[in-house]
Amino acid sequence: MKTIAPRLWHLVLLFLAVTGALLAGAAPSSAHAALTGSDPKQGAVVETAPRSVSLTFSEDVAMSGGAVRVLDPAGKRVDTGKVSHARGTTYSVGLHAGLPDGTFTVAYQVVSADSHPVSGAFTFSIGAPSKTSAVLTDQNAGGGVVGGLYGFARYVSYAGFVLLVGGAAFVLGCWPRGAGIRPVQRVVVSGWTALTAATLALLLMRGSYTGSGKLGDVFDMTQLGQVLQTKTGAALTSRLLLLAAAALFIAVLFGAYVKRAEEGDKKEVKDLTFGLAIGGAVVAAGLAATWAMAEHASTGIQAGLAMPVDVLHLLAVATWLGGLTTLLVALYRAPSIESTAVRRFSRVAFCSVVTLAATGLYQSWRQVGSWSALTGTRYGQLLLLKIGLVAVLVGIAWISRTWTGRISASVTQERTSEKKEPVAVGGGATSTETGQGGSGSSSGDTTSDDPERAAQLARQRAAMATAREKRARDADPHRFGLRRSVLAEAGVAVVLLAVTTVLTSTEPGRTEEEAKAATSAAQTQSGPLSVKLPFDTGGKDGKGTVLLDVDPGRTGNNEMHVYVERPNGKAFDVPEVKVAFTLEARKIGPLPVVPDHIATGHWSASGVQIPVAGDWKIAVTVRTSDIDQVTVTKNAKIG
Repeated sequence: MKTIAPRLWHLVLLFLAVTGALLAGAAPSSAHAALTGSDPKQGAVVETAPRSVSLTFSEDVAMSGGAVRVLDPAGKRVDTGKVSHARGTTYSVGLHAGLPDGTFTVAYQVVSADSHPVSGAFTFSIGAPSKTSAVLTDQNAGGGVVGGLYGFARYVSYAGFVLLVGGAAFVLGCWPRGAGIRPVQRVVVSGWTALTAATLALLLMRGSYTGSGKLGDVFDMTQLGQVLQTKTGAALTSRLLLLAAAALFIAVLFGAYVKRAEEGDKKEVKDLTFGLAIGGAVVAAGLAATWAMAEHASTGIQAGLAMPVDVLHLLAVATWLGGLTTLLVALYRAPSIESTAVRRFSRVAFCSVVTLAATGLYQSWRQVGSWSALTGTRYGQLLLLKIGLVAVLVGIAWISRTWTGRISASVTQERTSEKKEPVAVGGGATSTETGQGGSGSSSGDTTSDDPERAAQLARQRAAMATAREKRARDADPHRFGLRRSVLAEAGVAVVLLAVTTVLTSTEPGRTEEEAKAATSAAQTQSGPLSVKLPFDTGGKDGKGTVLLDVDPGRTGNNEMHVYVERPNGKAFDVPEVKVAFTLEARKIGPLPVVPDHIATGHWSASGVQIPVAGDWKIAVTVRTSDIDQVTVTKNAKIG
């Protein structure tokens, strides 16, 4: 059967994309920080200007100068610019004195403990809500062109790690002769090059990625200096230093090691193998630790255990997929590969899968935390899909093990029947050639005095031998079957690419549920409650907006303020305003409240009783003339 061998670089590029995205999702995608509370609360109306604004996040965050900005209704900054760590995960910024009434905008841009930028904004009002001209145009952290390039560089860095570590492990542990095979060398060198280039790119883009998001700021040396002082900057710098050691490792592996093997110096080869194995393991673990100690595994629960588990997870993925890439390249491009090497890799891959299962199970529990989060959150559903695809991948790998067994059986038979012939996987049996058509001696006599002709004939014989080896290799049904199964693994990995790409940008289930619980608790335990309801009574001058505040927004006594505004934002003094509260789930109400008129467009009532907590229906009746009135409603959680 005739097959077409793809170019080596096509294979390398395929696995750069696939394994990079796989590892980007394989690393535990821990919590992105979420804003769980603030003081003043979002949408709150306070009577007097606060001295500071506090923000509470779901985890620790890193803040630089200008990380929190407070803008007045005219869009001017009114904060002091100094952010302090108040307590726990709460941070505060001071405000200037003499602030006017109106709506203020709080914008924040921070970096979560897992290295991801987080930005957002909310508003609160002093005295009464008003129109605001505050415009936030530069909050592009983690997005835009720089965000896309940064994400791509992360994928390339993971893929480079896989090729570098997995390829080197395959050579040292499974196929020492592969160190002298040029296509195999290119796989490992390609991994080192990709990881080095991606690390440099990440270091340059980090400042813009977590800051302005502008492409022009990538080469800002001031930002680069600030990045080097952060945890992520230190990790990237350490990675570059480890890559320098990896370059020395590659030079020895494909230089001195190959030379000693060709010379047949078994003692030197054994010593070099031991030294390279120890040194390579240290460098590989160090490279994996640059992710574990600076990104996802370093945050959340049990970080001290999660980091070494993450290192094992990354090393197992690299050993499996990187070795798979090297095996695929060898099957297509190497003249032959010993069946013992395939059997060794089969055992190594099995151990890697067991390690992946154990570490992945722990990571899944750590990121999801509950059955409800596994089935009820988008992260959990994507994780279930990914687990299913990995199961398919393992099934195909089992088929590859079957082909490996058949290759081993075939090799045993060949060795029994033709002991004089060298045996290799798919390489065919090559016998000693003495010439063409049994005329070796006469051919030698013809060319003995013509070195140029002898060299030409030698090249022809070598080309013919290579062609015969390729035909035998492609015709070998066992090797062909192994090729197909390994390529099928790559095909499933391509599907995993899309799933894991989405998974890496999705909030983990545990974090999502905890953030919702914290936000709900903050809304329940603190106030005031503020709702905005537009109305139209249908008559002349019958349009406007009702702003209703309930303080403290809990069960028991509450103080209520009602503000009525015209469409242009000015106070609207209507003849009558009435409010009623109904808890339909408990069949309570409607509980009527008739507020007192305090000032133009302002009504107030004290002692408003909310008997139980729940999702209350608030109905506001507005009368704009003797006959024109309307009732508008909105649901809000109180208590």
